[in-house]
Amino acid sequence: MIGALIKELRPRQWSKNLLLFAGVIFSQQAGHPELLLRAAAGFVAFSLLAGSVYLLNDLRDVEQDRLHPKKRERPIASGRLPVPAAWAAAVVLLLVVGALSAWLGPLFSIVAAAYLVMNFVYSHGLRDQVLLDVFFIALGFVLRAIAGVELLRPLSPETALSPWLLVCTFFGALFLALAKRRRELTNSGEDIGRRRPVLAHYTPALLDGLLVVSAASSIMGYALYTIWPATVAKFNTEALLYTVPFVTYGIFRYLYLVRASETTEDPSQVLLTDRPLILCVLLYLVTVVLILYTRG
Repeated sequence: MIGALIKELRPRQWSKNLLLFAGVIFSQQAGHPELLLRAAAGFVAFSLLAGSVYLLNDLRDVEQDRLHPKKRERPIASGRLPVPAAWAAAVVLLLVVGALSAWLGPLFSIVAAAYLVMNFVYSHGLRDQVLLDVFFIALGFVLRAIAGVELLRPLSPETALSPWLLVCTFFGALFLALAKRRRELTNSGEDIGRRRPVLAHYTPALLDGLLVVSAASSIMGYALYTIWPATVAKFNTEALLYTVPFVTYGIFRYLYLVRASETTEDPSQVLLTDRPLILCVLLYLVTVVLILYTRG
C-alpha cells in the first residue's frame, strides 16, 4: 500500500516545485546554507501540499476516473489504495505541510494556504471554465515563485520580490498549460466531453493561436528582464542576455513536442524524459550560476 500511496502523490510532478529555488538563486544567496535549507524545505512543503491536493482530487473524482482509459489505473480508482487510507494520508500530509510552513514564516504560510484554496476552487468548478482553467494553472506557478521569495525573508529581509519573476513565471506557465490542453484535445478523440468537459470549448485553431501568443510573451518577457536597467544594475552585468537562446530553444522544443509527441499532456514527464530539453535546462542553469556567482 505504501507504493500505491507514493504513486498517488505523483512524485514526477514535483519537478514543478523546483521553482521554489528561483528566489535563492536569482537573489544571489545560493551560497548561504541556511537559505538553501529553507528553499529545500519549501520544495518539500509544496511537494507534499501538491500531493495532498492530488489525493483529495482523486478521492472526489474516483468514479469519473474509473471511466477514463488512463486515470482508471490510478491507485485510488483501481482500489490499490483504499479510500480510508487515502483520507488519512491527506490529513497527515496537510499537518506536515502546516508544520513546515509555520517554520518558514507567516508569509510563506499565507502563500501555501492560498495555493490550497486556489486548488480547491479550481477543482470544484473553475477547471471546467474555458480560459480560466489555464489561468488558474499558471497562477499556481506564480504562487510557487512568490513562496520561494517569502521563505527567505525571515533570515534575509532585504530580499525583494521581482515583478519580472512573476511576469516570466506567469507567461511560461500559461504556455505549458495551453500546451497540455492542446495535446489533450488531440488525444481525446470522440471522448472529448467525457474525458475533460472544458475541452469541448476549445478548438485546435484557438489553442494554436494562444500558444503562439503565450510563447512570444514568455520569450519577450524574459529577454526584456535580462536587459532591464534594474536587472543590469542588480547583477552588474548584461550577460544574462546570453541565456535567452536557451529559453527560446526550450519553448520551441516544447512546441515541437506538442505537435510531434503524445507525452505532452504531462509537462513534468516531458521535462524528465526529453533529452534535448533536459540538456537545455541544465545548460541554462549552469550559465545562470556562472554569470551570477563567478563575477568579480
